[in-house]
Amino acid sequence: MRSSRLLDLIVPQRCAGCAAPGVAWCTWCARTLRAPVPVSRPGLSSAYALAEYRGAARRAVLAYKERGRRELAAPLGRALAAALPSIRAGPVVLVPAPSRPAAARSRGGQHMATVARRCADSLPEATVVPALRLDGRAADSVGLDANARAANLLGRLRPNPRHRPPRGVPAVILDDVITTGATAAACTAALRSIGVQVAAVLALTATT
Repeated sequence: MRSSRLLDLIVPQRCAGCAAPGVAWCTWCARTLRAPVPVSRPGLSSAYALAEYRGAARRAVLAYKERGRRELAAPLGRALAAALPSIRAGPVVLVPAPSRPAAARSRGGQHMATVARRCADSLPEATVVPALRLDGRAADSVGLDANARAANLLGRLRPNPRHRPPRGVPAVILDDVITTGATAAACTAALRSIGVQVAAVLALTATT
């Protein structure tokens, strides 16, 4: 605790959304992650996002995902937890969308798995199962269109044999950004291939 206070004195903490001092994610910016809104993408149903991928929400996602702001996992997870009951009530399995192994190593782990665990902390009937994996042959999807993203994931995003969701409990896939919907669709198909009912995809943000 003392070292944390000393670090704040040397490098003052600032809000990832608006750079307000003294807080990782301020109350004002937290309001940008609002009630879930349906996201429409070809081949994808029951998908929702808390905000458009712009402004404070976009800056928070990037700060957490690419700039080492791991303290944001807790508020981002709480935002998903607040939204999830309006999509699915009762017991649910939270399945984090996986990152490429190289990306996960550079970020200190699977970033959405951490957010999913923080989400489950606020939902007594939710459990986290890392039921999907993305192998190292998948390329970085930045700049790829919908068809290229789908081709990039084909045969590379698969069920994780070490972590199988319990039978009869619906799953909600958690992701940071829905762009073309290719990742969400591939995650859904992979889970359904092993008999898992996918209730919804819930993302922090979605592109317009």
